[in-house]
Amino acid sequence: MVKHILADNPTDLVAGVDTHTDTHTLAVLTAQGQTVMTETFTADAHGYTSLIGALHAAGTVAVVGVEGTNSYGAGLTRALAATGFRVAEVLRPTRQVRRMNGKSDPIDAIEAARSVLAGHGLSVAKDTTTPVEALRFLLTARNRLVAAATSIGNSITSLLVTAPEPVRDKYRGLRTPALVKALSASRPTGPVDTPETAAPLALRTLARAHQEATAKADDLEEQMHTVLAEHYPGLLAVYGAGPIVAAQLAVTAGGNPERIRNEAAFASLCGAAPIPASSGRTNRHRLNRGGDRRGNNALHRITLVRMQHDQRTQDYVARRTREGKSTTETMRCLKRAICREIYRALTTEYAPQARPDFRSLRKARNLTLTDVAQALNTWPARISDIERERRPLTELTSRYEQWLTAA
Repeated sequence: MVKHILADNPTDLVAGVDTHTDTHTLAVLTAQGQTVMTETFTADAHGYTSLIGALHAAGTVAVVGVEGTNSYGAGLTRALAATGFRVAEVLRPTRQVRRMNGKSDPIDAIEAARSVLAGHGLSVAKDTTTPVEALRFLLTARNRLVAAATSIGNSITSLLVTAPEPVRDKYRGLRTPALVKALSASRPTGPVDTPETAAPLALRTLARAHQEATAKADDLEEQMHTVLAEHYPGLLAVYGAGPIVAAQLAVTAGGNPERIRNEAAFASLCGAAPIPASSGRTNRHRLNRGGDRRGNNALHRITLVRMQHDQRTQDYVARRTREGKSTTETMRCLKRAICREIYRALTTEYAPQARPDFRSLRKARNLTLTDVAQALNTWPARISDIERERRPLTELTSRYEQWLTAA
């Protein structure tokens, strides 16, 4: 696509930018690969303005190749896009290129511009001005809080192993949720110059930190659900995709999913499409271990949910098993099929289906969540999820509606 633009406008220029924390280095090249200029600017609003001014002064620039459009170059990418420049993300120079040409900021910027000319390793930059960027911030913070809570829980368990026997005996056999609750409610007393008094105080402090991190993570999850329900309801409607999974898939695709040309490209982006591994007389494909591994993990979680709770998926797994495929191979096929569904949810407008007010109907019949759960052979929490529209449990929702209207 870049080559076509330059072919139609042979006098146009291309630019490359090597991005860093404090500075960005710009290189402008002709369509024939001759260097017009290189210059370094500060990585702030003033530097962005000066860099854009240098691009205008150089002439008509068809494409600007920027390294790290979603990291060091994120601010510059937004500034360029707002000014009307076409931005492409380029890969950093390979080790082979650096061994041949050396390493410096101007050299890397020139190499970025040459990548634009060659059309190799280019991709449309993600739009970081949409609600997806808000989801990325919320998701990253939530994941760090969950990791911190897990680490604190492991520390509590380790400290209990070496704690004095009276402390160990008091909390022996408790699982993590009950253990954290009991420790946070404890009231250690006395000076902390002995293990018998210091251990309970340390454990209570960790337990309360665990509760605080967990509460903040849950709050961020609620905020993500709000953003998804308003802007990306189609993702939440995918069977097996909760707020965390849906947010990760949205972040993987970016705020402009139309940049992904088709569902096969999205599957490749998530590492769910086999890649060719043929040579000579050998014609085969192998597993793609690249792509966005977080996106791949989100697909994996959807697959596990469907294998456990979706009847159609269970029938498919049974059929594939009879054909001789292993569980791992079947899951790869499922993830590839789920990519099609996710891609449609990302690129087509979602039309929500009208649904009854389950909660009002249930209360009108004097039924509790437990009554409904027992009748449908599920957990009360799942019925609550359906009533509050927290999870798109399609099959269970259909059964609930049929049972409620027939009751």
